[in-house]
Amino acid sequence: MEEKVSSISLANVAASYDNGSDVLTDVSFNITGGTIYFLTGPSGAGKTTLLRLIYQLHKPRTGQIKIFGKITNNMSRDEITDLRKKMAIVFQEYSLLSHLSVFDNVALPLRVRGMSESKIRALVPKVLDWVGLGKYADEKPLALSGGQQQRVSVARAIIIQPSILLADEPTGNLDDDNASRLMELFIQMNKMFGTTIILATHNKNLIETYKFPVLHIENRHVNFVTKSDTPQTTAKKLWKGPAPKNYFTELSKQFDDIGNI
Repeated sequence: MEEKVSSISLANVAASYDNGSDVLTDVSFNITGGTIYFLTGPSGAGKTTLLRLIYQLHKPRTGQIKIFGKITNNMSRDEITDLRKKMAIVFQEYSLLSHLSVFDNVALPLRVRGMSESKIRALVPKVLDWVGLGKYADEKPLALSGGQQQRVSVARAIIIQPSILLADEPTGNLDDDNASRLMELFIQMNKMFGTTIILATHNKNLIETYKFPVLHIENRHVNFVTKSDTPQTTAKKLWKGPAPKNYFTELSKQFDDIGNI
């Protein structure tokens, strides 16, 4: 059997900011492609810093980072841009553009990639419907609640079908029903496309319900603290509403259907 390639590999990584003190120290781990991990730890422990390191928004003070088997430490700006085309990140603070509509915020990464407007018009409503925001397509982000803005941020990230998805507290402003709905979406994404997902969270209910392995940050170090062999399909579900449509199955068909538009 062919050995799976690590999507994310850190070796003896330390990270610091302008004050000089390390936020993370001697961090080493490998994450195999196509897996889902929770990222936990106290507030201020370095969860966001770790995600920023992986997404190449912050450089390590020491150590080596590999993404898709490529060493990133000395990559050029253009090389990093190309690398990020295969990744998406959901920021805790949403990072939406307030002057653009919800539709245009979600469409932005598709436009950056040069997709035709006809295809964008076909695809964006599907993902907005999936996250329950179809009727808000023409609204500006500041007209929405915090939880709704978070779902717009998630929609913008997943629409590009990234190989790696990094999510910084994506359920932090959501109730249990909507938090579980997003988890089901992430699981579908993982199953359909083999997306590697790291999801930072404080939600113990989600961690106990969805038995994914856990990366835990504390005292500047990262440790694997949980490893469950429970299949994803047997995980208890929190969401009590109607079974969500498999957005990714529909999206794959949609790409085929609109290929000649």
